[in-house]
Amino acid sequence: MIVLGIALLLALFLLPNVWAQWVLKRHARGRDDYPGTGAELADHLLRRLGIEGVKVEPTEQGDHYDPAARRVRLSPAVYAGRSLTAVTVAAHEVGHAIQHHRGYAPLLARSRLVAVAQKAEKLGALLMMAAPFLFLLTRLPGGLAIVVVAAVISFGTAALVHLVTLPVEFDASFQRALPLLKEYIPPGDMAAARHVLTACAFTYVAASLSSILNLGRWLVILRR
Repeated sequence: MIVLGIALLLALFLLPNVWAQWVLKRHARGRDDYPGTGAELADHLLRRLGIEGVKVEPTEQGDHYDPAARRVRLSPAVYAGRSLTAVTVAAHEVGHAIQHHRGYAPLLARSRLVAVAQKAEKLGALLMMAAPFLFLLTRLPGGLAIVVVAAVISFGTAALVHLVTLPVEFDASFQRALPLLKEYIPPGDMAAARHVLTACAFTYVAASLSSILNLGRWLVILRR
């Protein structure tokens, strides 16, 4: 039963990311019938929609839209790729630029929360590592518990932000990108495009579960 429970937990944490990566790779094959690359489509959409000041550039940090710098950043495979995955992911990131341009409140809130979560997660890791030493140095009653609670809150904040991100991702995929893609890709590719857009959103489910798993790992370490 224990082994089965562990297997189920691993499946719960790993499957969303595995599925998302599988979908993205499945549709990453180059297509001669596509007129442009992911970067070219993204640039075209931004100009067509009148979104000024937003640039498209390659990155090694994963596909994303940076609201502060106003940049649509695409991985090399998406930036130069001429595939269903490339154009769909590019449209998804342009979807975030559309949200920003139109003052979509959840995106603006997420941008603020992400900055807080990044700091909170780093603080949580430091507190977790320092907890035993702080307890030994101070010998305060409940000192270790206070530090652990603070760390749990820090990691929990990171997981919560990833979950709050989901509505923003689904809006970028299905309310912004999908209607645009209907005008640029063959009708027979639309079902696959929906899968790719869902995979884009589910990468954040995987990130949230990873934060929870990281929290559990540290709690196990501290109980030893």
